[in-house]
Amino acid sequence: MIFKPRFHHIKQPDAMECGATCLRMIARHYGKMYSAEAMRRICTVGHNGVSMLSLNEAAVKIGFRTVCGRMTVEKLVEQHPFPCILHWNQEHFVVLHRVERDRKGKLKFHIADPGKYLLALDEEAFRKAWTPGEGMQGEKGILMALQPTSVFHSLKEEVGTERSLSFLWSYLKDYKSLFGQLIAGLVIGSGLQLLFPFLTQAVVDKGINGKNLNLIYLILLGQLMLTIGRTSVDFIRRWLLLHISVRINITLLSDFFLKLMRLPMSFFDTKLKEDLMQRINDHQRLEQFMAAQTLNTLFSVFSFLIFGGVLLYYSTAVFAIFSGGCLIYALWICTFLQKRKAMDYEFFDLYARRQNKTIQIIDGMQDIKLQNCEQRKCWEWEDTQADLFHTNIASMKLQQTQEGGSLFINEVKNILITIVTATAVIEGQLTLGMMLSIQYIIGQLNVPIEQLMRFIYSWQDVRLSIERINEVHLKENENTHRKVIDFHCSREDILLKNVTFSYNGSHSLKVLEDICLRIPNGKVTAIVGASGSGKTTLLKLLLGFYPPASGDILIGEHRLNEINLRFWRSLCGVVMQDGYIFSESIARNIALDNEEIDYERMLSAARIANITEMVEQLPLKYDTVIGANGQGISQGQRQRILIARAVYKSPAFLFFDEATNSLDSGNERLIVDNLQKFYQGKTTVIVAHRLSTVKHADQIVVLDKGRISETGTHDELIRKKGTYYNLIKNQLELGNS
Repeated sequence: MIFKPRFHHIKQPDAMECGATCLRMIARHYGKMYSAEAMRRICTVGHNGVSMLSLNEAAVKIGFRTVCGRMTVEKLVEQHPFPCILHWNQEHFVVLHRVERDRKGKLKFHIADPGKYLLALDEEAFRKAWTPGEGMQGEKGILMALQPTSVFHSLKEEVGTERSLSFLWSYLKDYKSLFGQLIAGLVIGSGLQLLFPFLTQAVVDKGINGKNLNLIYLILLGQLMLTIGRTSVDFIRRWLLLHISVRINITLLSDFFLKLMRLPMSFFDTKLKEDLMQRINDHQRLEQFMAAQTLNTLFSVFSFLIFGGVLLYYSTAVFAIFSGGCLIYALWICTFLQKRKAMDYEFFDLYARRQNKTIQIIDGMQDIKLQNCEQRKCWEWEDTQADLFHTNIASMKLQQTQEGGSLFINEVKNILITIVTATAVIEGQLTLGMMLSIQYIIGQLNVPIEQLMRFIYSWQDVRLSIERINEVHLKENENTHRKVIDFHCSREDILLKNVTFSYNGSHSLKVLEDICLRIPNGKVTAIVGASGSGKTTLLKLLLGFYPPASGDILIGEHRLNEINLRFWRSLCGVVMQDGYIFSESIARNIALDNEEIDYERMLSAARIANITEMVEQLPLKYDTVIGANGQGISQGQRQRILIARAVYKSPAFLFFDEATNSLDSGNERLIVDNLQKFYQGKTTVIVAHRLSTVKHADQIVVLDKGRISETGTHDELIRKKGTYYNLIKNQLELGNS
């Protein structure tokens, strides 16, 4: 059940930021405001969100005294260390900010869930979510108790830079002349509307009472002409609105995608695909608010002022009743804003979960069929759909209650106005024509009032969308603080000095530790090691995907964290394990850059990657379109296209991560021989397991649990009979047999 807010709730921007948002809520409770971006930096949000250890470190960093541990529900109620952070359903973090007893003496646990809203749970529901043993008596749940210290109050909070709707002005200013025409249309349309109540009065008081049929026809003809004029103005206004909204939406989305492509890879590690898709959908909501809601509301304000003035001219009493009714109506609508906001949060969360389950089922259909787990996966999807259905039902009940109350308030207001105007007509204070004009005005005024209420709802919705979009726009580009734009580095060594790296903060497992390595220019360096030893991570650090936690990477005399990464990557040909094949032609998948395809260079790259024969057998040859991520071709063919893509760039540096692991022995031998010639004069780093790929390397580096255990040539390391020898021993025996 959704509880009336007493504790300030903050919505988590993304699925993996529940822990960081809980810490923001508790800091806010004690009087300090931290922005989402600031808390994200403090907490080190990683691949799987924030661990309790990282959360504890972040809390201490901003001045809290913390105690982490396990506790029974009984002990929790007795010691009341509120507000505290709880590990929820073994996958989430929430804030418990109060426990109280209801009138029947039963406990109520008040939860601030960053993924939903403020909740009040009974003891059974609380135990089931917090304790791992299905809510059994005596089971312990995990919590973090926090108390602010003097350091907390002395530190300055990091509010961060916020972007409001004012940033949209840069998109709107290019259409100032069109907006001027829209406003002129609003004024003309409102002016034409102004004449209708007076014409209605004239028809009744002068035409009907005077029994002047010609006058009635003349007035009705005038009304017809005014209607045609008003319709024409409205048509032009809507066409201009559509023109502006479509152009603005395209520009907004283009800028958003451009910004996404400038962000560091670490940003995408902490985002689910569904969260990014939601931000794209948020642009549609923003566009509708800007183009439709805002201008329609402006039109409604014009209409309200004009018809309100006419109503005041006709009858002060009727104007007072109408204004009072509108005020009560507005207060009634506002009472539902918080509940509606909570429903929206829950709906977005459940929608993302359902989308995630749907994508997993579609992507994993092959394994679902192979493992005969169709029923279980279907049940999991149905569970999320059922939760979404219940939320929709609750939302509909809320909407029906709000609409029922609104209808009652409006009808009572209209009845009172009818009584007052009818009485005034009987007493001779108003004519019948004036009464009908007042009824017409009331009908026209109800539309702007409804529009204003819809604007309030839309504003509430769009604020959430702006927060989500702004999180991307306010993120620093990966090249923001990099000064070196261009330098001659084709003859430079790569040097790693005491490089240490971990994905989820300083307390998490170090993937690489104290790596000291020189990668000589123009030579082939092979990196080998067991799975999980840090080979791919080392390659990603060399490509600038992540900065080292400590230590330096130098390209010649320049530190990598000072080099513009677009320039650096333009010098690199790369094949990653998870390289992506786009749904376009084979030619465009090889020549992926922004330039026109150099067919001679593309054919040369195809020969080196040994895909010429395969492509020539296709009806459209290099113009054959491949499905997304290589759908329709084998894994080996996919890998050969990736190799051809790297070769096509004619780079100074080559980075291959298991580039031939999906190839059969015949293709591998041929491609490795072709690549050996291509490597000449290029600085090459190869990550591989197969002996055939690494044995001719000028230098072999052996990684073991994130550290360098051996370095040397193939023959030198074989003689040592150390880690390298044990890694490839089976392959050596196979080669000798």
